[in-house]
Amino acid sequence: MLHLIKETAILLHTSNMSYILGTLIIAGFLSVYIIVILLSHSPRKAYPEELKYTTCDENGNHITGDLPISPEDDIILSVVVPSYNETGRILAMLTDAIEFLQKTLPDQWEILIVDDGSSDGTSDYCLKLSNETFHLKADQLRVLKFTENRGKGGAVRQGLLHIRGKYGLFADADGASKFNDAQLLLDNIKELEKTTSRDEMCAAMAIGSRAHMVNTEAVIKRSFVRNCLMYGFHTLVWVFGIHSINDTQCGFKMFNKQAIDEIFPFLHTEGWIFDIEILLLGIIKNIKFKEIPVSWHEVGGSKMDLAIDSLKMAKDLVIIRMAYILGIYNPNKEC
Repeated sequence: MLHLIKETAILLHTSNMSYILGTLIIAGFLSVYIIVILLSHSPRKAYPEELKYTTCDENGNHITGDLPISPEDDIILSVVVPSYNETGRILAMLTDAIEFLQKTLPDQWEILIVDDGSSDGTSDYCLKLSNETFHLKADQLRVLKFTENRGKGGAVRQGLLHIRGKYGLFADADGASKFNDAQLLLDNIKELEKTTSRDEMCAAMAIGSRAHMVNTEAVIKRSFVRNCLMYGFHTLVWVFGIHSINDTQCGFKMFNKQAIDEIFPFLHTEGWIFDIEILLLGIIKNIKFKEIPVSWHEVGGSKMDLAIDSLKMAKDLVIIRMAYILGIYNPNKEC
């Protein structure tokens, strides 16, 4: 009888431990799920005035129009430039870009400046440059100004969803990448998008990369802290599932219209880490891509707070990946 009582006690103890362990696992899962929901992102809806653009005609007059929602046959390449207080840096970038575009794609290009709530007159400055410095035609350079700041990802998302070109390139306003490399991206994306059917093109993207420059002077001369943060971030990106791309953060990426339609309506993230979600969506949806080495040089005046924004990016990276794993983000449901 004593032996039977002992066995029963052991069974009850084991059963209770299993119950407790199971309860802890479920509670832990629910806690993680709730935390990810609370920290997840959703792009804010555009205000009515953010669905209009302003351009400058040959006489210097400002013209306002509704943002387009579909490509136009005569535009091959649209360049989206997310900008926030860039009056001190954007001239060099625009000079390089317009020189390349005028030479290689005359009258078949456009630039869309997305002013992310600047307070330094970036929008007016760009319109003035369009007329007085570059002597552009109406609509060759357009400005979309946000009423309030959304973040670089929000600016890129809104811009690419309203381009007129067959291909969309987003490029940083600092001009750190040389615009001649856009030809490399364009050539490669045209190869990637080919299918067996002459009438169809598959979604494709070409990703500018600085990975080949890791051991060059341009990177070595950066501060020790900055390089430590860079390697730490790359390690975290690898741990969270992006193994096939060496440089996720280069601000020089090109998409055909099919890829834009497959990615950007579903993009949640509006902050610095938006590139990661773009690439995750591309991988999830089996979009063809190729990483293209591009030239790059350090440019001062970054709006990024190295310490604070690095921590935010690390946190957001974890949240993005977990949100897709847990089904909180649906890659086929528009935001």
